[in-house]
Amino acid sequence: MPDLRHPGGVTPIRIGAGALDGSAELLAPLLGGRTLFVVSSAPILALHRQRLEPAIASAGRTVVLEVPDGEAAKEIEVAAGLWRRMMAEGGKRDSRLLAFGGGSVGDLGGFVAGCFLRGIPYVQVPTTLLAQVDASVGGKTAVDLPEGKNTVGLFHHPRAVVADTALLGTLAPGELRSGLVEVVKMAFTLDPPLFELLERELERLLAADPEALATVVEAAVLAKAGVVEEDPEEAGRRQVLNFGHTLGHAIEACLGYSGLRHGEAVAWGLRFATRLALDRGLPAGDAERLERLLDRLELPALPVLELPEVVAAMGRDKKARESGLAWVLPRRLGAAELDIVLPAQSVEAALADFLAEAGRRQRA
Repeated sequence: MPDLRHPGGVTPIRIGAGALDGSAELLAPLLGGRTLFVVSSAPILALHRQRLEPAIASAGRTVVLEVPDGEAAKEIEVAAGLWRRMMAEGGKRDSRLLAFGGGSVGDLGGFVAGCFLRGIPYVQVPTTLLAQVDASVGGKTAVDLPEGKNTVGLFHHPRAVVADTALLGTLAPGELRSGLVEVVKMAFTLDPPLFELLERELERLLAADPEALATVVEAAVLAKAGVVEEDPEEAGRRQVLNFGHTLGHAIEACLGYSGLRHGEAVAWGLRFATRLALDRGLPAGDAERLERLLDRLELPALPVLELPEVVAAMGRDKKARESGLAWVLPRRLGAAELDIVLPAQSVEAALADFLAEAGRRQRA
C-alpha cells in the first residue's frame, strides 16, 4: 500500500489480514519510550486488546482512555474529559495517542490529539469496515453538536494507519453493511472497476470473507488517498467524498445520532442525491445499478421524519455555503459534479416526495 502524502508529511498505511501483527516495527520509531494514550471503547478492548499489545510494546508507558461506544463518543464533553485525564496523567507535547476503534473513536481521537497542547502525533488503528475504508484516512477529525454532525473539528493527519481486516470478522452484520455503503459511495463516483467488483463479490463481502474484504479495503483507500493527495483540505475535488452525506448527516442529526448507523443514513442520502442527478443528465441505467446494489445490502428502512426538520438540519450542514447547500451529484458512473447549488424550492419538493416514498416503503 503506498504512503499518503499531505502537507504535514507522509502517512504510511498498512492494510490486510494480520496487518496489526506486523506493525510493531512500523510504530516503534514513533512510540518508543513515549507515553501513549490509547483511546478506545469497552467492546473493542474486550475483543481486540490482546491483538494490539504487541504492536505498542515499544511505548514507555500506556494509558488506556475508555470512551463511550459509537456516536456517543463524539461529544465535546467527552473530548474535554480526555484532555483533563491526559493532563492529569502527565501528557506532554511529545506524548502520543492511538485511536483504536470504529469511525467515531477515530474522529474523536484525532480531534483530541490535534487540539491537545496544540497538537500531538497520533496513530489510527481502525476496527470497523467504515473506519478502515474512510474515516481513518485523510486527516479529518471532528466531534458533533446537537445541531449537526462533525461541526467542530480540524485537519490532523495520523502518523500511521494500520487497517487489519482480520478484525472485521467480529463485526455485527449491520456494521459490515454500513461500512460497505461508504465503499459504494467511493466506487460509484471514483472507481467503476471497484463498483463492478462490489456487484460481483457482494455475497463474499457480506460473509466477511477476509480476502475479499482486504481487496476492497485497499481499493477504496487507494481511491480516497488519490483524492486527498490532490486536495488535502477539501478546497476542490475532495468534495466528491461527500456524495450522499448532505442528506445523510441531516438524517443522523434529526434522529439524535441513534436509530440508524452512519452508513445506513448515507445510503438514503445516496438515493436522494441520485434522484437529483437524474434531472441533470445522470444515465438512468447508472442510477438503477446504484439502487440495485443498495437494495442488495438490505439496509433498514428510513424512520418517519418531518420535512421542515430535515431541511433545517441540511442547512446547518458543515458543507453548506451562504449561497445555499452545495451538492455532490453523480454525472455518470465514475464521475461527479461538485459544489452544485440547486434552487431551494426544487430540492424541498423533491425531498418531500422522497420522504413520502420512503414512508410508503416502510409501511409496506
